[in-house]
Amino acid sequence: MDESVVICPQCGTNNRIKVPTTDRVPICGKCKSSLPWIVNGTDISFRKELETSTPVLVDFWAEWCAPCRMTAPVLEDLARDRAGQIKIVKINVDQNPTTAGRFNIQSIPTLMLFKNGQAVDTVVGAISKNALLERFGPHLA
Repeated sequence: MDESVVICPQCGTNNRIKVPTTDRVPICGKCKSSLPWIVNGTDISFRKELETSTPVLVDFWAEWCAPCRMTAPVLEDLARDRAGQIKIVKINVDQNPTTAGRFNIQSIPTLMLFKNGQAVDTVVGAISKNALLERFGPHLA
């Protein structure tokens, strides 16, 4: 099983996280704080990634997409600032056309927020962290 290293935003400890993680928010082995939860989803794993009580923000993106590259650090900041409150699933549309087609993704980046497995909001295009929090914040409370 693959592992990734996630730095705890509270104490700075490096944590090895098994990928894919379970449906529970990953926690720091040292201070027990919630860790940022970002996973790379696939056509095969997508349904499983939504099986959590934590809101899931799906980022439909591609490597060649400049606005997608601008959005990536915003999502990393959001995951770090809202650790324990959100799971981010990155879906590369070139490698996972079935999932992109299922949601009729025609422009990227497209960000879709899911709660309890159901889509509740969508944003198309690059977006600032403040605008993202303004749009999705009520769903994360």
